[in-house]
Amino acid sequence: MVPPERNFFAAAALRRYRLIGRWGHDPRSTARRLIREGILSTSQAVAQHLPYLRRYARALSGSQASGDAYVAATLEALVQDPKVLDTGLSTRIALYRLFTKIWNSVALNGKSSGGSSSQPVERHLSQIPPKPRQAFLLVALEGLSEDDAAKVLDIDAPELRELVEESGRELAAEIATDVLIIEDETFIALDLEGLVESLGHRVLGVARTHAEAIALAKAKRPGIILADIQLADGSSGLDAVNEMLRTFEVPVIFITAYPERFLTGERPEPAFLIAKPFQPSTVSAVLSQALFFERNARRRERRAS
Repeated sequence: MVPPERNFFAAAALRRYRLIGRWGHDPRSTARRLIREGILSTSQAVAQHLPYLRRYARALSGSQASGDAYVAATLEALVQDPKVLDTGLSTRIALYRLFTKIWNSVALNGKSSGGSSSQPVERHLSQIPPKPRQAFLLVALEGLSEDDAAKVLDIDAPELRELVEESGRELAAEIATDVLIIEDETFIALDLEGLVESLGHRVLGVARTHAEAIALAKAKRPGIILADIQLADGSSGLDAVNEMLRTFEVPVIFITAYPERFLTGERPEPAFLIAKPFQPSTVSAVLSQALFFERNARRRERRAS
């Protein structure tokens, strides 16, 4: 559950924009009203982005009710003055930017909440300061490029990158797990091991061959795998990972000097792929994203069962 005061301030934000009382808090009905009344020439374009904005708002605020209240505030602000949507940006980026202005207008949102959410992912996210949390969710959850996310937050790309890295470090520390490293190059393996441990994770071991990787995974199941593709004895890290995935599910990040071999579009491609040489900040951010999505996927599976 989100703290009651957050819902209170969400309602306050609506009142501030003179938005309560006409159509309620349901952004879906508000969007339908926008289209029906022809208030916005871009109403249909706005409506198609609404499910994604609601997803982002829920993750950011910590609850469906609070998130939907902010989305409703955003839509009703458009009703009051269609010119608040920046026509110099794409509809999605302009919509997220308007939402951000409304979100940031509430003083409570300038602080990390104590977070009493019953869901682990939301609870961990709530501990991250708001601006880094926004940056992380825009990139990791919404899939925006760094440039687009920076436009949403009205900052430059280098600052956005720093915010994502900060949130990645904090989130990784909050959801520490056991990491299996499959890497045959000694110095790269040492770099990865140090980086993983600096983020608060535990390294189960470093495997240099297919056989070593399978043995380590059998001894103790990893929470995430960092894997090179071509290994010292000519074996394949990809084959080792595929063998493990036949017996248990685990997020995998491939780190390879030959990413173009896997980005051909001719077969299923790795969800997380980092090219060598890599920046430690890139590994940190991708590691956090992989764990974030893995936790979300587990939660959806529990709901469906």
